[in-house]
Amino acid sequence: DACCGCRGPLNPPASVDDTLALLAGQDYLADRSLATALFLSLSLQRPLLLEGEAGVGKTEIAKVVAQAFDAPLIRLQCYEGLDINQAAYEWNVARQMLEIRLAEASGAKADAQFARNLYRRELLIERPLLAALTSKKRPVLLIDELDRADEPFEAFLLEILSEYQMTVPELGAIKAKQAPMVIITSNRTREIHDALKRRCLYAWVDYPNSERELEIVRRKAPGVNEALAKAVVDFVQLTRERDLFKAPGVAETIDWANALRAMNT
Repeated sequence: DACCGCRGPLNPPASVDDTLALLAGQDYLADRSLATALFLSLSLQRPLLLEGEAGVGKTEIAKVVAQAFDAPLIRLQCYEGLDINQAAYEWNVARQMLEIRLAEASGAKADAQFARNLYRRELLIERPLLAALTSKKRPVLLIDELDRADEPFEAFLLEILSEYQMTVPELGAIKAKQAPMVIITSNRTREIHDALKRRCLYAWVDYPNSERELEIVRRKAPGVNEALAKAVVDFVQLTRERDLFKAPGVAETIDWANALRAMNT
């Protein structure tokens, strides 16, 4: 990666200020605490767990880091019922059945070697988690909304997050040649277990203050005039102080400003 023109795993940002500048270069305005957590995650090659309300920019961090490093973004969207076959790997059963039928038709002897050949590496279908470990170029692995997945799924992630490897019973451990940059997000609809938290660095992503949110609108909605941008931000900031079922996120602020501009309102 060091020769591909991006920072690469050996060249993380040199400081927290560098990290802030890296994010700002992709129009992501982070506060210093978030930049500090990201800086340490990149420097120490540790997964980063981001929690916060929906719409505060947790998922966007992974996209911005991938853009800044010119790295592949591999995303695992979590949901209830997510299992290993969908998240990590599965065997190419159709190909295995075809080889069994061909062997039967040719009269080949079904011995132990034949059985082992049915579980060779080329018949393993990679899903996002395994793809992140075997990527030729160091990727950003986004495990999005982990709190939506079932609790037992967290236990499966522990080996990946601590050793950057995955054990496939038929093949053994598959270890990453270079650790992916791992970002995990949670909207905190349930508590993430301590065993997983212990393997990660942590940051709480909060709503921005009015000054930072106004600068975000300036960057993300450049066609909106200053008076409208300020009015939208002031209103959203006041709205978040009320006891609402769902407070508006930064994404809603940007969308509303753009919608008002489009309607010439």
